[in-house]
Amino acid sequence: MKKIAFVAGTSLAALAAMPAPRAVQAAPRADASDPKALIAQIQAAVQEMRETNDTRLNKIEAKIDPLDVAKFDRINSDVSALESSLDDVMKQLAAAKLGGNGVGPTNPEHTEQISAYIRKGVEPTVQAAMSEGTDSAGGYIVPIEWDRTITDKLKQRSPIRENAQVITVGDRGFIRVYNDGVVGSGWVGETAARPETTTPGLSTLQFDLGEIYANPAITQRMLDDAGFDLEQWLTSEVDGEFAIQENIAFISGNGVNKPFGILTYVTGAANAAKHPFGAIATTTVAGAAAITADELLTLVYSMPSEREDNAKFYLNRSTLGALRKLKDGQGNYLWQPSYVAGEPQNLVGYPVVEVSGMPTLATGNVTVLFGNMEKTYLVIDRFGTRVLRDPFTNKPYVHFYTTKRVGGGVQNPEYMKAIKQA
Repeated sequence: MKKIAFVAGTSLAALAAMPAPRAVQAAPRADASDPKALIAQIQAAVQEMRETNDTRLNKIEAKIDPLDVAKFDRINSDVSALESSLDDVMKQLAAAKLGGNGVGPTNPEHTEQISAYIRKGVEPTVQAAMSEGTDSAGGYIVPIEWDRTITDKLKQRSPIRENAQVITVGDRGFIRVYNDGVVGSGWVGETAARPETTTPGLSTLQFDLGEIYANPAITQRMLDDAGFDLEQWLTSEVDGEFAIQENIAFISGNGVNKPFGILTYVTGAANAAKHPFGAIATTTVAGAAAITADELLTLVYSMPSEREDNAKFYLNRSTLGALRKLKDGQGNYLWQPSYVAGEPQNLVGYPVVEVSGMPTLATGNVTVLFGNMEKTYLVIDRFGTRVLRDPFTNKPYVHFYTTKRVGGGVQNPEYMKAIKQA
């Protein structure tokens, strides 16, 4: 239930005498397939949202009108939905111009083989590259195009994977060597002695792999009779489950059979001392459930200029909704919407990435990350995706036990900053 705050001192009798709030009617939606109509409606919604917020601010010293609060929340939600619709439409148009669906390469021969494998269990004769098919874990490797399809969809659906550095390894883990950069030097005269100076120290950090799996099932009768694209169905089942689990792990994973989440590396968290370069520095704001414009700017300017290249904000939708209300000293809104596919909305001039798994505005939560995710976080895939067709365990269902080994962790905490609520 949504909470409405009333100004202290308002009596129950006065509240009872207030007229009941009028129902807030949702604005009619534009044609979901017309980019121009969507852009026009986004512009109108943003303007209405800002006017509503200005009205709310003008009234705040006297009282908060529940109708203004409800109206702002409704428009805020509409803006997010319209931006999502616009981005989807523009992606579809771009894919249509390229003559494809925007996902990785396909091969008719491989598609035919995987269809036969799904329907009847006929093992593909063309396997993925490298020698992963001999791994003692058993099972089959489907054609590489199918594996790329899953990986491409995961990248589209997981904002951390999309923005982080992703590497593929053929071993059971990955070790990175770090140089502490401490090199001694000094000024000397022409004939003065040159004593030995300090030598840079080296340290290592190991990134282990966890295993993620999905186990969708379909009846043998449906496999025999299905007139739909079985490959698309299976990859949709798998990438949906993988995207959910990966997103959780990349944000808050504890490293037990899964990646280490980025939030576990902030100051005071479980892995604050794990990296040789230290923890991700945090700025603690004054409010338990709010962030001010000044605090947001403090976060931005805490990042050294040489490390702010490709910096973005990472936060969830509810936090973004609250930050949309913020203004600078001249009354200008800090948030600006986007009207172009591939060009994100921005906050104080920096792109915003919505991450559903980020914590909400509440006491002690790390609610906002700001920095270069590619330089900060490393995602490790062990090539490739495995599928084991199992028609025996749960008759009459055929299960497609699909696994992928994935690791992750912070590779350099110096390129990221965080906001923590008081």
